[in-house]
Amino acid sequence: MSDADKFLYVDRNLVNNPLAQADWATKKLVWVPSERLGFEAGSVKEERGDECTVELADSGKKIRVNKDDIQKMNPPKFSKVEDMAELTCLNEASVLHNLKERYYSGLIYTYSGLFCVVINPYKNLPIYSEEIVEMYKGKKRHEMPPHIYAITDTSYRSMMQDREDQSILCTGESGAGKTENTKKVIQYLAHVASSHKTKKDQGELEKQLLQANPILEAFGNAKTVKNDNSSRFGKFIRINFDVNGYIVGANIETYLLEKSRAIRQAKDERTFHVFYYLLTGAGDKLRNELLLENYNNYRFLSNGNVTIPGQQDKDLFTETMEAMNIMSIPEDEQIGMLKVVASVLQLGNMSFKKERHTDQASMPDNTAAQKVCHLMGMNVTDFTRAILSPRIKVGRDFVQKAQTQEQAEFAVEALAKATYERMFRWLVMRINKALDKTKRQGASFIGILDIAGFEIFELNSFEQLCINYTNEKLQQLFNHTMFILEQEEYQREGIEWSFIDFGLDLQPCIDLIEKPASPPGILALLDEECWFPKATDKSFVEKVLQEQGTHPKFLKPKKLKDEADFCVIHYAGKVDYKAGEWLMKNMDPLNDNVASLLNQSTDKFVSELWKDVDRIVGLDKVSEMPGAFKTRKGMFRTVGQLYKEQLSKLMATLRNTNPNFVRCIIPNHEKKAGKLDPHLVLDQLRCNGVLEGIRICRQGFPNRIVFQEFRQRYEILTPNAIPKGFMDGKQACVLMIKSLELDPNLYRIGQSKVFFRAGVLAHLEEERDMKITDIIISFQAWCRGYVARKAFARRQQQLTAMKVIQRNCAAYLKLRNWQWWRLFTKVKPLLQVSRQEEEMQAKDDELSKAKEKHVYAQQQLLEMEEKQQQLSAEKMALQEQLQAETELCAEAEEMRARLAARKQELEEILHDLEARVEEEEERASHLTSEKKKMQQNISDLEQQLDEEEAARQKLQLEKVTLEAKMKKIEDEVMVLDDQNNKLNKEKKLMEERISEFTTNLAEEEEKSKSLQKLKTKHEAMITDLEDRLRREEKQRQELEKNRRKLDGDFTEVQDQISELQAQIAELRAQLAKKEEELQAALARIEEEAAQKNLAQKKIRELEAQLSELQEDLELERQARTKAEKHRRDLGEELEALKTELEDTLDSTAAQQELRTKRETEVAHLKKTLDEEARVHEQQLSEMRQKHGQAFDELNEQLEQAKRNKVSMEKAKQALESERNELVIEMQTLMQGKGDSEHRRKKAESQVQELLLKHSESERQRVELVEKLSKTQTELENVTCVLSDLEGKSIKASKDCSAVESQLQDVQELLQEETRQKLSHGTRMRQLEDEQNNLKEQLEEEEAAKKNLEKQLQIVQAQLVEMKKRVEQDAGCLETAEEGKKRLQRDLEATNQRLEEKCAAFDKMDKTKTRLQQELDDLLVDQDHLRQIVSNLEKKQKKFDQMLAEEKNISARYAEERDRAEAEAREKETRALALTRELDSLMDTKEELDRNNKLLRAEMEDLVSSKDDVGKSVHELEKSKRAMDQQLEEMKTQLEELEDELQATEDAKLRLEVNMQALKAQYERDLAGRDEMGEEKKRALVKQVREMEMELEDERKQRSAAVASRKKLELDLKELEAGIDMANKNRDEALKQLKKLQAQMKDLVRELEDTRMSREEILAQSKETEKKLKGMEADMIQMQEELASAERVKRQAQQERDELQDEINNQANKNAQVAEERRRLEARIAQLEEELEEEQCNTELTNDRLKKALLQTDQMNVELTAERSSSQRVEGARSQLERQNKELKLKLQELEGTVKSKYKANMAALEAKIVQLEEQLDMETRERQGATKLVRRTEKKLKEVILQVDDERRNTEQHKDQVDKLNSRMKQLKRQLEEAEEEAQRANANRRKLQRELEDATESTDAMNREVTTLKNKLRRVDLPFIGRRTVTRTGIESDEESEPKTETPEPKPE
Repeated sequence: MSDADKFLYVDRNLVNNPLAQADWATKKLVWVPSERLGFEAGSVKEERGDECTVELADSGKKIRVNKDDIQKMNPPKFSKVEDMAELTCLNEASVLHNLKERYYSGLIYTYSGLFCVVINPYKNLPIYSEEIVEMYKGKKRHEMPPHIYAITDTSYRSMMQDREDQSILCTGESGAGKTENTKKVIQYLAHVASSHKTKKDQGELEKQLLQANPILEAFGNAKTVKNDNSSRFGKFIRINFDVNGYIVGANIETYLLEKSRAIRQAKDERTFHVFYYLLTGAGDKLRNELLLENYNNYRFLSNGNVTIPGQQDKDLFTETMEAMNIMSIPEDEQIGMLKVVASVLQLGNMSFKKERHTDQASMPDNTAAQKVCHLMGMNVTDFTRAILSPRIKVGRDFVQKAQTQEQAEFAVEALAKATYERMFRWLVMRINKALDKTKRQGASFIGILDIAGFEIFELNSFEQLCINYTNEKLQQLFNHTMFILEQEEYQREGIEWSFIDFGLDLQPCIDLIEKPASPPGILALLDEECWFPKATDKSFVEKVLQEQGTHPKFLKPKKLKDEADFCVIHYAGKVDYKAGEWLMKNMDPLNDNVASLLNQSTDKFVSELWKDVDRIVGLDKVSEMPGAFKTRKGMFRTVGQLYKEQLSKLMATLRNTNPNFVRCIIPNHEKKAGKLDPHLVLDQLRCNGVLEGIRICRQGFPNRIVFQEFRQRYEILTPNAIPKGFMDGKQACVLMIKSLELDPNLYRIGQSKVFFRAGVLAHLEEERDMKITDIIISFQAWCRGYVARKAFARRQQQLTAMKVIQRNCAAYLKLRNWQWWRLFTKVKPLLQVSRQEEEMQAKDDELSKAKEKHVYAQQQLLEMEEKQQQLSAEKMALQEQLQAETELCAEAEEMRARLAARKQELEEILHDLEARVEEEEERASHLTSEKKKMQQNISDLEQQLDEEEAARQKLQLEKVTLEAKMKKIEDEVMVLDDQNNKLNKEKKLMEERISEFTTNLAEEEEKSKSLQKLKTKHEAMITDLEDRLRREEKQRQELEKNRRKLDGDFTEVQDQISELQAQIAELRAQLAKKEEELQAALARIEEEAAQKNLAQKKIRELEAQLSELQEDLELERQARTKAEKHRRDLGEELEALKTELEDTLDSTAAQQELRTKRETEVAHLKKTLDEEARVHEQQLSEMRQKHGQAFDELNEQLEQAKRNKVSMEKAKQALESERNELVIEMQTLMQGKGDSEHRRKKAESQVQELLLKHSESERQRVELVEKLSKTQTELENVTCVLSDLEGKSIKASKDCSAVESQLQDVQELLQEETRQKLSHGTRMRQLEDEQNNLKEQLEEEEAAKKNLEKQLQIVQAQLVEMKKRVEQDAGCLETAEEGKKRLQRDLEATNQRLEEKCAAFDKMDKTKTRLQQELDDLLVDQDHLRQIVSNLEKKQKKFDQMLAEEKNISARYAEERDRAEAEAREKETRALALTRELDSLMDTKEELDRNNKLLRAEMEDLVSSKDDVGKSVHELEKSKRAMDQQLEEMKTQLEELEDELQATEDAKLRLEVNMQALKAQYERDLAGRDEMGEEKKRALVKQVREMEMELEDERKQRSAAVASRKKLELDLKELEAGIDMANKNRDEALKQLKKLQAQMKDLVRELEDTRMSREEILAQSKETEKKLKGMEADMIQMQEELASAERVKRQAQQERDELQDEINNQANKNAQVAEERRRLEARIAQLEEELEEEQCNTELTNDRLKKALLQTDQMNVELTAERSSSQRVEGARSQLERQNKELKLKLQELEGTVKSKYKANMAALEAKIVQLEEQLDMETRERQGATKLVRRTEKKLKEVILQVDDERRNTEQHKDQVDKLNSRMKQLKRQLEEAEEEAQRANANRRKLQRELEDATESTDAMNREVTTLKNKLRRVDLPFIGRRTVTRTGIESDEESEPKTETPEPKPE
């Protein structure tokens, strides 16, 4: 575990302690309230009624506690749980204990449902490093331990995924760590959402975001008793992110700055940090500039220089200034801020004195005032006058009023507070400006709220009310979000629960504070009191008691002398409020004389701070009561109102976000690490709403367990409930809960979890622990019983043994003096002496046999030597043959190498051809994609035509309506001119009225102010209108010119539309033909591709087979190496045996038996080795057969690939012919287009003539205006049409780019396939090389095998010799006992033989010497035979020991043999695979042998007759003829292609003729349309007035249509949701059916189980009855057991009855289930049909997709046809550019005219509004009419603005269209060039083929020559008899020769 992990992860080993679990289960541990520790652990000892005695766990003291005060303890399983919502016992004690345990373990973060609870550690923890950030990045909340990073990451990820704004709410007491956690959130987001890796300026934004905090801390934080860096304001930091999740900006809002701290502080507290930073960190220059002094000289620094431990104010000052530079705050503004700070300090030094005879205040020393005025840029005299005798308005006059000392001091303090607050607000605004400088749009944001938590002091003031009101709102938000999440969870799991919105619980308290009326709330009553000059705090309290006295959340003070004025019951508890100076705090009054001086300050920064003087509440006069104020200038805005508005905005933003809650807790007031005050933490948990959240949790089902976990943990409680076999988790849980007999109200079963109420899991844990203890006790009893029984049995055995010993001892004592017993003991050893002669006779027989064997062995030795000589002679002959063979092999190898080189050349040619085929395929696909693009363009043009026709009709309708509107507007202009004249006259009257209204109420003053402002505005507007009217007269003439131009453009557009229609009709017909042809070609291509894929698959399969064979071979090699090792080990063991045998020549017949056994084992091993050799040979033959088959298959696949290539070339030729046809068609179309352009020009000239006539007839001013409006509407419609066209073109270009990208992907895939083919080829060559190597290795292994066989034979011979020698030695030993002379002769004879025949064996000398010594001993002392016998017996014992050792060795050898056999079996299994492969190789070998025989026969034929050579030449001539035929076929194909080209040219000529005919028809249609157009114009002039009415109707209909559209959209969404639900229901139905089927089976099993259990219960009842009768005698001892047995009996009877009832119920249920099953089966059948339909649909969609791909290929072909039209398109482009320039000029002119015109209209309408507003004061009816007019004009304005925007968009779209045409032309040029290159490549290919033919003929000649040379060589060499191995080798070589010969006819590359 790393250092960071210790502070993040819980050590589960300590948590899962079985001792703690047992302790909890046995002692019934609970929580008891404690004054010292909050709650103490104790165990319940006794319960009496409502009380119970509890023994405390720590002290052991027993106390009596009420049952209601006791709280349940959670099982140890839930110790240090990460989410407290998972606790089964949700109570205050458990929550406190969990937090305490985690805190003491160093875990400061804990989840509590939605909350993340943070306890201040008061030390730095290593859990905020970059490694930890990376660790939490992108992880889910439940995957990682609790952390502020986890909360931040979840909010960031949900913002990115759901596109929903997020918020993180950090609340808590001062010093709890809110600001630090806010910093960590910003730090994490800056790291995760930073984009500085790609952009430098974004790196600056993240720095600024992080540096904003130190600046705000310097100006807004201070040292308090609880916290050294306490934020004295609330803030809401809003970080904006773009669509990609990068930070694009931030915004900070602040709340409730504690500005009173600037003027006074409590003991041991500091004012804002910036004051101390400035006084310690400022340099000499800055000190002189700011007139700074010592700490003790300032009155506002109450405690002087209070330092903070571990903090240097000087360093922090430089850090703050650096942060300001990073925030790009200029130096002059920085100095301005510091001047304000210094001036606030100087204001405190201003002292006032009371004059002697009056109460008036005076200023004896004005040095401080001078300093203030110097710093703030004011006049000293004016400032002192404003403070001491301010001017107050009395009626209409201003009077100077002298101030008392208290009033002057109050004014100065208010000024200091207001100045500092304004500077702070300006600073926040400046930081926001720096953070919002980026141009990117913020898509979503994360808001971080850092605000003070709930505060309850002994007496609470106005500030606490505001903070508590905020926390009530935030808690309501939490309750509401928790309710929504719980509701979603229960709905998802399908649980029935009556939903309760807990957010409504807090509404009464909120209403009590904020309700505006009926009855008004506390804040509303406070604002109301501020209006009255004589109101006091006491009158306010009385009013509150009167209005809200009966409210359930409001309490009156109980005692008269109580310090509190009233009490409010918040969610966190009861809070007492003291209403002292509430009116003053709410009004926050200020001397307006000083404010105006500050507004006029010479210092720019100060005047900027006080620029909004109008909105300041004035301190006009202060009477004796310090609450009598009168407002002046502007709306009276109280602090309560402002804060209420701020809070409502904040709550609105938070409600629109997804909130995340962080609750910070202070553990102790001593700021000590590792100490936790329980009562303090409990109070904070209540205030923070954590316990409120737990209360809500307890209402529902807080504990949730997954089915699998529930079953795993609690199945022990229900052992027989779940039947054997598989069962669904949900079903198993249902059965378990049934058997547990839980109350249905305590649990709910969802789709994936079981939900429990609080405390149920603890109960189940108790039962589980009891069950486990019972099991363990019974287990222990069994163990102890078993041990006792074993000990008892051992004792019994000891007893019997003792008895036997005693009996034997008694018998011996009786027999020891009996004479017969003594005789028996002496005679018994002598009984063996009589058998010695028999043994000697047997030894003689054995000696004679050994001699015979020795003679036989000598004869065999001689025979073997002769054989060896013969074999050596044969070996020499074989070596000579081998040399001859190797020479032949070398020649064959040379031939093979040449053939392999030839083969490689041919393969390269094949790869080149395949690459060409792929290129052709790519071209074909490219052509089809081009064709698709053309089709799309055609469809787009059709749509454009339809839209343009509709637009033309709309334009004509709108012309008429706009003409009428223009007339109306002119009339209104005239009316407005008259009204302007009236307004000038009435101006003086309005001024008099305004002066009268100012003397009245504040509301009247506001109205008069606004009217004056409006009047000035409208006067300016009137002058503007007059100027605009003059300009409009000039512009109308220009507009008329523009209108003519626009009419001309309109006619051009109509002509273009008609031409395009004709072209589309022709193109459609042509496309239909081409599509049919393309489909056929594509079908062929698909078939060929499928064949190609099959070939590739086969190649892959063969490669896999080869790899398997290689693996098997490797395994076989390993097995062989093991076998060789085994053989070596055996050899070594044999040698060891030899040495041992030589050492033990004195061994007897037992050794001979052992030797015979070993001989049999050796023979057995020989046999196994021979069998293995045979198996190896079989495997080799199989391998060869398989290799041959694989080779044949690869050859076949190559041939298939060649065939595919030929077919692909044919398809390519067909596609090229189609492409040429399309090119010709496009040329014809372009010619038609040129003709249509000529016609259009003619039509334009005619239209211009008509327009000239029309303009002459309509010269009047009114008609000109109408024309202007018409042209405007036409222009708008044309631009709309153009924009539509551009949009479609953009779509087409997008589609084109998509198709191109697809083509690129396809090309890449083809390249990859070619690479794979090349790699496969190389792989094949490698495999062939490996095969050859394997063959060589096999040969080597065979040779090694023969050598091993020879070695074995030698070893066997040696063994035989050893046996003989051993037998001889044994004979010598037998004869030793006969006699001295006889033994001497035998020994000398045997010694001579051994010396003659076994001179090579040195070890035998030792045995000889030993035998000679023994013989000497026999000669010396014959009398001591008994001693010799005894010596022999000793030797016999030694021999027995050696025998035992030999047996051990033999057993060891047997084990090793078994192992060898096991290995042999494994080898056999491995060899099986090799045998199969060898079989295949053998088959190939046989085929190759046949081919070899055929070749030999051919060679003999060639030798015998020269005519055969002529035959081969004849065959070559045949192949040449075939190649000539192919050439002729190619020529014919080329001729056919030329014919097709000629046919396409003919078709082109025909199309040109058709186009000319169509042109003539088009001209006729145009003339007819012109006539129709004139008639329509006349009719439209009549319908103008009617259309106006229709327009209004259309507007209404449009609004209705919009509404209906919205409804339809909603319906659509509902239908989609319904479809989704239906799909889900279908899936669920299928699942339920499966579950029901499983349930049916389970029910049947349960029935059987119940029957069995019933019978068992009956048997048990009978047994219990018998036991009861038998146990009547032991009544006294067994009373408890009897009682328990009776209980068991009763339970059994009850269970029997219940089981009978259940059986009856089950029968009914079975019937119901059967019905349901039938119904569900029917439903399943329906669903299966639906599934089949859906599958059919999916198949259809797949078919459509394939068709779409085919169409893309077709479009590629058509695109190539457009290459010829590129030149004409260039001409069209130049024309379009000219038109575009003209349109731009027109647009600019129109924009200018429209703007001026509508400005004039605006001015006129506003003047009208002014008049109406003046009349509003007099008459209410006139005001209503005016508002209606305003609304109408605003609608018109919006419409006009929208039209102008549309025009701009259209011009931009024109530009884009021109660019796209240019790019299209370039593409067409490129395609032309590619086509030419393709033609050149085709010619080159043709030439290549001819060259390859010639090369092939040459290669055949060369092969013939090689064949003749081979035959000559074969004649020279006479092949002798060759073994099996050489045959196989020649077979393989012949195979290798035959393979390249078959491939020789292929042509050679150039």
